[in-house]
Amino acid sequence: MNSMGYLIVIVLTVTAVYFGIRWLVRYSRYQGTKIVTCPETQRPTMVEVDALHASLTSNVGPPDIRLKDCTRWPIQEQCGQECLISLDVAPDQCLVSGVLMQWYRGRKCCYCGKPMEELHWIDHKPALLSPEDLLMQWSGVSIESLSTVMNTHLPVCWDCYIAQSFRREHPDLVVYRPGLNDVSGSAEGSSRPRHP
Repeated sequence: MNSMGYLIVIVLTVTAVYFGIRWLVRYSRYQGTKIVTCPETQRPTMVEVDALHASLTSNVGPPDIRLKDCTRWPIQEQCGQECLISLDVAPDQCLVSGVLMQWYRGRKCCYCGKPMEELHWIDHKPALLSPEDLLMQWSGVSIESLSTVMNTHLPVCWDCYIAQSFRREHPDLVVYRPGLNDVSGSAEGSSRPRHP
């Protein structure tokens, strides 16, 4: 083997060691059983984060944090995993986005009825409709009120958020077509979701 071959082997080995150590550090960060307060019962519960999944997804972006086990499972296995917010394993933004992805999963937009399957948190962020019929983005929700908002607000897809915001801000520029797509409302810009 010539010197160029040795150089390639050394570079590949150093790269593999670097990413291996980085993965082990992240894996150990998420590993282990943690005690959290269950938002549903307000009692302490033992949970375990899926450390392998979180550490692997953190190599390509923000970690996708989800539970691997909980003392309330299998009875409450389909919960929204809001307890992830109280875990001290990742920045609040990562924890909140994981909880929100769980919350949106299986839900439909309250205006168009489109399933909320693939969420884009960078460019086309989903929004909310409050009980007071106000559109809002998640950036306006504090972590303390997150659980309450998820129980009282309806999901809105990005397309409907943009359309309804424009309709409310500029009613004079919108052509009102009643009954189109079963979305009800008025020419003044007020609208009512079809999927309460």
